[in-house]
This record gives sequence, C-alpha cells and structure tokens, in this order.
Amino acid sequence: MSCSRETSDPQAWFGRMVQNCLDYAQAGKAAGRPVVGILCEYAPRELILAAGGIPVCLCGGDADLIPAAEAHLPANLCPLIKSTYGYHLRKQNPLLEMADLVVAETTCDGKKKMFELLAETRPTHLLELPQKENDDDALEHWTRELRLFKAALESRFQVAITDDRIRSAIAVMNRERALRRALAELMKVEQPPLTGRQLLGFKSLISGIPADHEQYEAALQLFVGRLAREPHAASCLGGQRAEVGSGESEARGLRPVRVLLTGVPLVHGAERVMDIIETHGGLVVCQENCTGLKPILEDVDIKAPDPLRALAEKYYRLPCSVKTRNGARQTLLRRLAGEYRAECVIELIWQACHTYAIESFQIRRLAEEELDLPYLRIETDYSPSDSARIAVRVEALFEMVRSRDAKQAAASSGRCLP
Repeated sequence: MSCSRETSDPQAWFGRMVQNCLDYAQAGKAAGRPVVGILCEYAPRELILAAGGIPVCLCGGDADLIPAAEAHLPANLCPLIKSTYGYHLRKQNPLLEMADLVVAETTCDGKKKMFELLAETRPTHLLELPQKENDDDALEHWTRELRLFKAALESRFQVAITDDRIRSAIAVMNRERALRRALAELMKVEQPPLTGRQLLGFKSLISGIPADHEQYEAALQLFVGRLAREPHAASCLGGQRAEVGSGESEARGLRPVRVLLTGVPLVHGAERVMDIIETHGGLVVCQENCTGLKPILEDVDIKAPDPLRALAEKYYRLPCSVKTRNGARQTLLRRLAGEYRAECVIELIWQACHTYAIESFQIRRLAEEELDLPYLRIETDYSPSDSARIAVRVEALFEMVRSRDAKQAAASSGRCLP
C-alpha cells in the first residue's frame, strides 16, 4: 500500500490509521502474509517482519468492550487488559480475528493470566521476559527466548528466517524509529510546530508500513519547513491552528506549561488524559511512555555479527516498570526532562496497574526532590466520569508552575511579589 495522492496531509493520513491498517492487513493476508498480534513493546517486530509477517498491536482502548470482559476477568483489573479481552470475546477487532498467532509477553501478572484465557481459542506463543535489570544471566535467557520465538515463527509459517532477513527487517524498523524520533524532537523548541496530542496521533497499529514512513517524512518536511519560515509561529498543522492550552488559560493569554508525561501507554482510543492536559493549559512536549519515546530512542545494531543477539540487547534494555529494579527509567526521565525543558511531570497510571502505581513513589521523589519539578499522579481508567476532577487537578498544577515562575522572575529582577 502506497500513499494516495489524495492524502497530502500527514495528519489526515494518520487520522484514518485504523482503516489504513485494516486495508494493509487484508492485502497482506490475501498475498499469503501471516498476521501476528502483539501487546507489548518487548515483542521484537523485526522477527515477525523477517518471517514475512505483519506485526499488529492488539491493545484495546475502547471502554465499551470492558463490561463484556468482566464476565471472565475481575473488575479491578487494568482497563487496557479488559478492553483487549473484550474485543476477543465480542470478536469486534478485525485485526485480532485475522491474527494467525498472538505473542503472549510475560510482563505484568494481569496480561499473563489474560493470555491463558485467550490461548484457549487462539494460537499463542509465550515469550518469557526476565524481570531483572542489568543482569547477564537474564539477558542470556532473553536471547534464548528470542531464538525460540524465531524457531516457532519458522515452524508455524514454514519460512527460514536468515540473518539477512533479520537485518533487512532491522533496517525497516530503524528507519521507522528514526522518523518518529525526529518528529518527537521537534517538541524541544520553545514553540513546537505541533501539539503533544497531534504527535501522539502519528502512530500506527502495524509496524513497518511503507506508506506510513512516507507520511512521517512528509510530516517532518512540513513541520521543519514551518519552523524555518516562522520560527516563532503558534502551533499549526496544514494551516489549522493547533488547540494548545485552549479554554480559560488561552483566554487569559497564558502560555502553555511544558509537560513531561510518563507512565502507562495511551493506546488508540484512550487519549482522554492527554486531551485534558492540552485543553487546560498544558503542552505535552515529551511522552516518555511506550506510546512515546521509550521504545524508539535506541536502534538495533544492523552490523552486529549476530543480529538476533542485537535484537535481544535492544529490547531487553526497555525501562518498563515490570523490571526490578527499574533504575533505567529514572535515568531516562532525568535526560528527557533536561532535553525537553519540562516544567512539570505528570504520571498517568491505569487503575490496577500495580507496577506503575508502586513505582510512582520513586518517580515523585525523582521529580520533586532531584529535578525540582512539580509532579502530579493521575490514576484513572477509560471512563470519562472523572474528567472534570482531573481537569481541576491539572489546572492547579499549572497554576503552581506559573506562580513559581513568576516568583523566580521577580527574585531575579529584585522585585517582590505579594
């Protein structure tokens, strides 16, 4: 599938992302390509691509599918897991229905047990993730797991996954990561040419689609060109003004507060908190989470003697909260807070996501005591019932940031504020 001539606007292209992915998967299936479903960034897309497969993200973001899942799953479970399983029960995700295999990554306990139920009726492959950070034995175990995954793909799909095929897939994914990184880095400037919500929209359920790569390049050309022509312009896309910090803050002429967003991923359909942040005075300049920078900051060494080992090293280093101890996440947050000049940290946690919920104690301490940044923890689910309460808390955080900035400015100028 290549870019349609009608789709000259990258935002319009990714606005049709779900349909684009359906078209791509259906065309691939018709051509004999297998569809492989994944739920986690630890599943290496490169091996699936090297097997001739189509790697599809199955993470559910629809609140309407949760009640069906609660017939089998506990109510006090992560909404992402319940929504995904609800799609399975209702058979309402055509990409899942097309899947020839589902990769069951052993990350959090909720996903592991949900995969057991999923496996009763769908072919699955268990990919066991070691939990220890920076441990040679754990890395060796993970490398063996990827070799077993490679063998399983070869056996199921009757294909030989050679080193050359792996390197070719690495090149595809390195390009995708580089393009997405370049878009994210535009948020470092004082007045970014897009909003965090628009940046979040530049994602796909399927990795490695050539037309997506073309549109990433078109978006970069558009935004970089705009910065060159109007370095101090307000955020726009395709001539349309971006909704940054709209509402009361905009009416009062207040600049948006630069936000570093961390925590759980904002999968397709579950972007509500991002919308609240950016319509109540904030601009998410950095998304550390799995739908943001975390999985795309590091490429795979395409020249490594053993490309599968290189894959293992890249994916093993992802700093997820399921790792113990997860010091790499704090190291990454220190780096990103400086590079993106964050003025506060907002951590989003899905209800019953125990690993992120417990780790939030360390993240708050890092933000407030070490980085000297105001911190806000938002724990919610997919329901909009608490949106008004979240908005009030977000606005209070931004008022704190602006008040502190005003006091610091006054102190530096020798003035006094009441």
